Amino acid sequence: MTAAAAPPTKEQQEFIRKLQAEREKLQVLSKEYQKFIQTRQQFDAQLNENELVLGEFGRLKDSAEVFKLVGPLLVKQEIPVAVSTVKKRINFIKGELERCDKNITGSEEKQARSREALAKIQQQYQAKMHPAGGAPQS
Repeated sequence: MTAAAAPPTKEQQEFIRKLQAEREKLQVLSKEYQKFIQTRQQFDAQLNENELVLGEFGRLKDSAEVFKLVGPLLVKQEIPVAVSTVKKRINFIKGELERCDKNITGSEEKQARSREALAKIQQQYQAKMHPAGGAPQS
């Protein structure tokens, strides 16, 4: 027969609580990071699409007509106005990509700090439960 394990001490419960809290924090940070990555990918796709459109404008003949979709209607638009609109959109998207990159970098740093804190708590717990002298401390 095996002996029943002793219930955790208050100190052990506190370490367990800290570990769980830090793990939950890391999970939240990880989900936040994934959202930042997803947002960046969306802006990247929009940037590529707008750059393709700008390239197509460069290939148009002077006599070409450009139309803009407004609700269910196609409305004729002057080429310089359309080009200007696309360039402004590209600049806006680039700004959003920079903001996303800053968010991603910040999130990576937060995750690294959280992982370090988690490792530190685990080391403290193990050192307290299994000191170099042999028997656990109480």
